[in-house]
Amino acid sequence: MDFDVVVVGAGLSGIAAAHYLQRECPERSFAILEGRDAIGGTWDLFRYPGIRSDSDMFTLGFSFRPWASDVMVAEGARIRDYVRETAREEGILPRIRFGHRVTAAHWDSARARWEVEATAAGQAVRFTCRFLYFCSGYYAYEHGYEPQWPGRESFRGRIVHPQLWPQELAYAGQRVVVIGSGATAITLVPALVQGGAQVTMLQRSPSYILPIPGRDAPGAFLQKVLPRRLAYRLIRWKNILAAAAIYQFSRRLPGAARRLMVGIARRSAGPGVEARHLQPRYAPWDQRLCIAPDGDVFRALRSGQATVVTDTIERFTPEGLRLASGAELPADIVVTATGLQLQLFGGARLTVDGRPVEVAHTLSYKGMMMSGVPNLALAMGYTNASWTLRSELTARQVCRILNYMRRHGMDICVPVHEGAVGETGPALDLSAGYVQRAAHALPRQARQRPWHIHQNYLLDLLSHRFAPLADGALRFARRGETPALKER
Repeated sequence: MDFDVVVVGAGLSGIAAAHYLQRECPERSFAILEGRDAIGGTWDLFRYPGIRSDSDMFTLGFSFRPWASDVMVAEGARIRDYVRETAREEGILPRIRFGHRVTAAHWDSARARWEVEATAAGQAVRFTCRFLYFCSGYYAYEHGYEPQWPGRESFRGRIVHPQLWPQELAYAGQRVVVIGSGATAITLVPALVQGGAQVTMLQRSPSYILPIPGRDAPGAFLQKVLPRRLAYRLIRWKNILAAAAIYQFSRRLPGAARRLMVGIARRSAGPGVEARHLQPRYAPWDQRLCIAPDGDVFRALRSGQATVVTDTIERFTPEGLRLASGAELPADIVVTATGLQLQLFGGARLTVDGRPVEVAHTLSYKGMMMSGVPNLALAMGYTNASWTLRSELTARQVCRILNYMRRHGMDICVPVHEGAVGETGPALDLSAGYVQRAAHALPRQARQRPWHIHQNYLLDLLSHRFAPLADGALRFARRGETPALKER
């Protein structure tokens, strides 16, 4: 089966890609290959208690389909329904081939085609396409990350990872230890407390936790007095600019930002929580901020049903955990909210003319393509803003590239870097453990454009809309030509 474009993944990014391909490249054929049997990606996979968006829904939602609520932070089930309804209303469902897990993709320059290998119902299937667009996220769906603590096998209770949460798990009246202090842990603690558990959040180091309103009151007013789409645009831009301002303040004045955020957290947690449990060791936005709608995690701590401990694990015991300080934490259930296992391309192997693509040896072009890899794009969200913002920019840029190639009779486009690279770093500029563990599997970024990844929606918007495609780094060629030597 041959298509102009094959999109891999039917989550937020994949549905956005399909929308723009239908709207801006109506003459292009495309299919979406989804490894699971459902739409929604992350929001269908994760089912742990309290699962919710980690950014506001007016920017996590699609620009072309307004989020019809004043709820700022939505539950996972509502996001899943929103993505499914969007796919249905946009007529995208017939394009999706469920149960097709992509395992490899091979570029053939002589044919100017990708050959995509997948498995479906236990059988090998193949597709060919002119352009391959990965919207499969950046982590492994099969399992999360769990350190190998000593004595784990001796624990008499139950150990669960949020990514594979057992729906039958009964935790009311149970002593639950949540290991971690990131967004997942901050979400789990109040939800488990609400479900009747006695919860201890065990953290090696605190995170920055920012309480925000659960509902957007100014947004609700705008929705009442303005037409729906105009109100949505205004609310969306209000939230984009507010998030950008917080980020810039944090990076430019880290000391002041740290004092402000820690002060808010201490006041919100109340006198029952020691200050050391709320003071991160890193600067704001070295890792993502955790948001607490209506301060729910602080409310759980004030209630007495949740406590926080800052320590490291020495080993599991039959009854719980022994800490490096010598303290013992009794537990009936241990939740390992210890992060993701980062993985690009859904684990698929890539080759270009028979040579394996060594991702860590490539440079990221505008955060969406890789140097030396033709006709392939990758949807990657922002580290400091909603995932969907950059996903939509990437989708529109892919359409712009496809239309340019059609107008000029080109078959191949490939980013090419020439000259000295200089200092480089991972494509994801966070100090979080899951990024550091997978730095060897990520593209690199340089300091100069277009090889530097801006964590800035406004700059990217201007670059994607107005910068010329033939910028000297993105090369175009016809089938049989050498793109690295042809510059338009």
